[in-house]
Amino acid sequence: MITALNISLMIDDPTKAHLDKVFHDELLPHMDALYNFGFHLTRSEADANDLVQETYLKAYRFVDKYHEGTNAKAWLFRIMKNAFINDYRKKSKAPNQVDYEEVINFHREDDSSNFSGYMDLGKEMFENMMGDEISNAINSLPVDFRVVILLCDIEDFKYDEISQIINIPIGTVRSRLHRARNMLKEKLKDYAKQHGYVDKRS
Repeated sequence: MITALNISLMIDDPTKAHLDKVFHDELLPHMDALYNFGFHLTRSEADANDLVQETYLKAYRFVDKYHEGTNAKAWLFRIMKNAFINDYRKKSKAPNQVDYEEVINFHREDDSSNFSGYMDLGKEMFENMMGDEISNAINSLPVDFRVVILLCDIEDFKYDEISQIINIPIGTVRSRLHRARNMLKEKLKDYAKQHGYVDKRS
């Protein structure tokens, strides 16, 4: 497992003491959350560690673009998502790659839309059922749907934060999340019945 010490040793000659402090104080504390996200994305401990390492190296490279005191976790998750998608596309031989300028522009996006009225259909399902079956079902989802489930129902990001992390409109976040939850519902129908979960919308 990567540690803060490992990250520190990988950084060559930090030139700005203040930026180095911001990196250690605001970004490194999210390492465990990043590892968990990376593990669900890659389904491999080794690949998750590599993804965390790449994320922090990218984060340090762009740390001067990070706005101190803002949402460090969301900023890091966006970098990790970009790194994962780039690697995924390479393995899939797809031509397009994520531009890391998106990381720089992260804080410039201002979407204050609030969908608090949208019923969070996933909470009841996930609260008492997070076991191997749930994890396997999530891991079996196509990557675009897996990402929104992980960000919303596991990491508790808000819709506007997810929109910025994965660079899609909030409306697309909502529709993708709805479809992802419906996919999980079908995959977990029998398991849910065995554990007393009742779909109250039926």
